[in-house]
Amino acid sequence: MISWLSFLVRMVRHNMKIIFARRFGWFVLVAVLVFLLIAGISVYDGTLVETPFLYGALILPGILLLFYPTVFGIQNDEDAGVLETLFGIPNYRYKVWGVRLVMIYVIVFLLMLALGGLAWLVLYHLPVWRVTVQVMYPLFFIGMLGFMLSTWLRSGTATAVVLVVLGLGIFLLSSQMLHSFWNVFLNPFQVPRRMNEELWHLVVVKNRIFLVTGGILFLLTGLLNLQRRERFIR
Repeated sequence: MISWLSFLVRMVRHNMKIIFARRFGWFVLVAVLVFLLIAGISVYDGTLVETPFLYGALILPGILLLFYPTVFGIQNDEDAGVLETLFGIPNYRYKVWGVRLVMIYVIVFLLMLALGGLAWLVLYHLPVWRVTVQVMYPLFFIGMLGFMLSTWLRSGTATAVVLVVLGLGIFLLSSQMLHSFWNVFLNPFQVPRRMNEELWHLVVVKNRIFLVTGGILFLLTGLLNLQRRERFIR
């Protein structure tokens, strides 16, 4: 049992060093500072610290934590000199990236939970667990989109540029489709005044199905792209 735990710790530490390029602490610090900045500005402006506020405040730090490991993951493998190993052993790359993605999302979930807990302690008693679970839906969609693009472009910088442009487009469309289930950034806790709660619940359920389905399609497309060894090994 101890040997398995030791192996698991070493594996997690090794992959963390690669996917975060030994800068994990800095990413956590930036995410915390962004959350505190959003919370501080909102409180100063007199914004009501309620459940919809917490959901919105957690989205941006979550995206910041996901952005680097999903967008620069392939490039970091190349920089670390492990691409040959990943493609040299049959199906090894799928296992490695499967474990990494699970690990990334577990870490992000725990950090979102911690930030929500901080808000619960300092600002107001909010349903932290429920909000954190809901935040993971758009983060899953966006993270898998970044992973898929990185397997196409193979360059972290190019993927970052494309994802930022797409993100801005999604954000602008979201502002036009504020209460539509196609809205990636739909806030399930912000019920429209003139909409029936049961109808709003149906919109939220459809939105979550859309985000999960889209995220799974992006993930499968990215894994399929990893089959094309010649695109990565030259």
